[in-house]
Amino acid sequence: MQHGTDVTIVGWGAQLRRLQAACDLASKEGISCELIDLRTLLPWDSETIIRSVKKTGKLIVSHEAPITCGFGAEVVATLQQECFFHLEAPIQRVAGYDTPFPLVSEKYYLPDEIKNLDAIRKVMDLSR
Repeated sequence: MQHGTDVTIVGWGAQLRRLQAACDLASKEGISCELIDLRTLLPWDSETIIRSVKKTGKLIVSHEAPITCGFGAEVVATLQQECFFHLEAPIQRVAGYDTPFPLVSEKYYLPDEIKNLDAIRKVMDLSR
């Protein structure tokens, strides 16, 4: 976990390396990111994320699965229900596309640090 004050970012698995890179890039722009590694999906630590979102007012969920029916949808649904009045901007999801996984085009399919940085910038702009 990396502590921050401006935006909460949640991810798991291999995505954490890309999220850390995005947080490092965002810090160069003066954006303080709280990065949470969701180490298990069942059970998942909703309380840590809820506390963080109540502090930052913003949430980004990033994962490698397709956006539809990915576990990020469960995280977003729970946080929308638990933190609605604390949110300063719509929750952002950064995920793979709703297509079969294209091994030959993996670098275009998987969310990278630039796609995540774009989501960070967007949620910061929406909260202003």
